[in-house]
Amino acid sequence: MTDDQRRLDREVAGAAAAHQRLLVHLDERDPVAPDRPSRLPGWTVGHVLTHLARNADSFVRMFEGAERGDVVEQYVGGIEGRKADIEEGSTRPWGELIDDVRRSIWTLEQTWAHHTRWDGEGRSVRRGLVPVVDLPFGRWRETEVHHVDLGLGYTLHDWPDDYVREDLRRMEIQWNARRPMGMTGLPPVALQAPPHERLAWLLGRSELDDLPPADIFG
Repeated sequence: MTDDQRRLDREVAGAAAAHQRLLVHLDERDPVAPDRPSRLPGWTVGHVLTHLARNADSFVRMFEGAERGDVVEQYVGGIEGRKADIEEGSTRPWGELIDDVRRSIWTLEQTWAHHTRWDGEGRSVRRGLVPVVDLPFGRWRETEVHHVDLGLGYTLHDWPDDYVREDLRRMEIQWNARRPMGMTGLPPVALQAPPHERLAWLLGRSELDDLPPADIFG
């Protein structure tokens, strides 16, 4: 087994574990009104749950395209199609929202299990062309970050250490890549923050003292 295969195994397992944490958390809760505000400005709990489901479906779409040897758009209708689908689904009852999230997760995990063309690509709304081998980590990140965004008791301090360690490495590389030559390196306040809090700052989910969120998510 190669190092790339080991990495892919870890990332698929990490995403699957994040899925289960999310589903268990949702199943153990009393029903929540879909119009309850989330931690994301302008989005309700219904918006976040619908996004988690449609995001899983979009990854299935890219995997199925790659399996055929095609490069397909992540969302039908692009970013506007994504927005419309999230808005349309956001007002459904709690049980219907949870069933949708669960179905989309099961479908995505089955797609991973049977996928063979890991050398293919898809077209992400955020990143343009992206290797499908990178998508399991992308889904891991989406699930962990939006689980917190729901505002239902799961916090950044509940993120598992293996996720924080891997995403912090990636986000710090991304931060440095966007700095002018000779100005790389995180601000001192960020470097002094605990890893979970530093990652949340890089993902645009928290402030550090007077330092506004970095918001380079994606």
